[in-house]
Amino acid sequence: MRGRATVRGSDPDAGVLADRLAATRGLSEALVAPLSDADATLQSMADASPAKWHLAHVTWFFETFVLRDHAPGYQPFDAGWGYLFNSYYEAEGPRHARPARGLLSRPSLSQVLAWRAHVDAALAPLFGRPELAPLLELGIAHEQQHQELLLTDIKHALAQNPLGPAMWDAASSPPPSDAGPGAWHEHPGGIALIGADGTGFAFDNEGPRHRVLLEPFALAAQLVTNAEWEVFIADGGYSTPTLWLSDGWAWVRAEGISAPLYWRGHEHFTHAGWQRREPGAPVTHISYYEADAYAAWAGARLPTEFEWEAIASGDDLAGGNQLEVAGPVLPAGSASLFGDCWQWTRSAYLPYPRFRPVAGAVGEYNGKFMSGQFVLKGASCATPRGHSRASYRNFFYPHQRWQFTGLRLARDL
Repeated sequence: MRGRATVRGSDPDAGVLADRLAATRGLSEALVAPLSDADATLQSMADASPAKWHLAHVTWFFETFVLRDHAPGYQPFDAGWGYLFNSYYEAEGPRHARPARGLLSRPSLSQVLAWRAHVDAALAPLFGRPELAPLLELGIAHEQQHQELLLTDIKHALAQNPLGPAMWDAASSPPPSDAGPGAWHEHPGGIALIGADGTGFAFDNEGPRHRVLLEPFALAAQLVTNAEWEVFIADGGYSTPTLWLSDGWAWVRAEGISAPLYWRGHEHFTHAGWQRREPGAPVTHISYYEADAYAAWAGARLPTEFEWEAIASGDDLAGGNQLEVAGPVLPAGSASLFGDCWQWTRSAYLPYPRFRPVAGAVGEYNGKFMSGQFVLKGASCATPRGHSRASYRNFFYPHQRWQFTGLRLARDL
């Protein structure tokens, strides 16, 4: 999730919106509470960003697109910080290089937190202006996306430390769901309506709503587990080229891939340091290539995004294992289609029929990224509860696996 969004059909109550903004901003700061300034400045790879940068970027978003443009007389907290914390908005001018974000030792974490407080205070009077509600709603959703990125980015950074430092103490894992193995959601096929229905908030890549023809299929009721993945490894899954896409096999050989990211023996790295894996928990931190190879080995396939959405349209979008409070997050397993892991689909991330980017800087959110990536559906244990929905389209490149990514099998009927 990258904060690429446009509001559709959103008209929330001002008081509710103000409370949601306060809760969202508070959760972001709670997530970084265990971090030192040095921790918050770490950047372990170009794909990731420092925790401090995430806090600053979402604040720049509110300051730039809400306060600068709609609050008469507002002056930036520091005019030089826009260059540091713009992400990819070409319309906002030049910016600091993404791979070098970890070199920004200043401003300090405390200065960024002071900036956040300043911006929050300046936003307060604007909740009485209904014409700004869609933009404020967008800012909240954007910050929620960065909360998940903050968690996955700091996890990757801490994992590079040979000491395996923990952000939080380990939490007890809830028991896995009782929806037995082998259960499937069957669908008879036919014409399905896909995309956001125009009620409530949605990102522009979720529309326009359109018809898709589905053949009869079934979607697994459970995500693939750690125990099932261990069988795949033991059966030579990472050494059998016939299971892999050509690009995937080249990636496995070039990178020496032999297990999901963060696996070591019977342990895996978590926000609570190195912990023993729960065999019945959903496997996570796998690439599209790995998910596709496992599906081939299992005699199944990955679902399309349309199949997944057709099944999930009746599911509780706030169900399952999703983020509510600051603390260690891990997939645990549930009967919900949402939560635990973002689920790879076999669908390329492309525009829907009649999709048109909106005018202005917000038009950069989605359209220009519709190339070479795959759609993931659902939500993860690091996704703020209520953020996702059946029409939500997350997207990543097929080799990427530092997010909480997993898989749910599909088969033809």
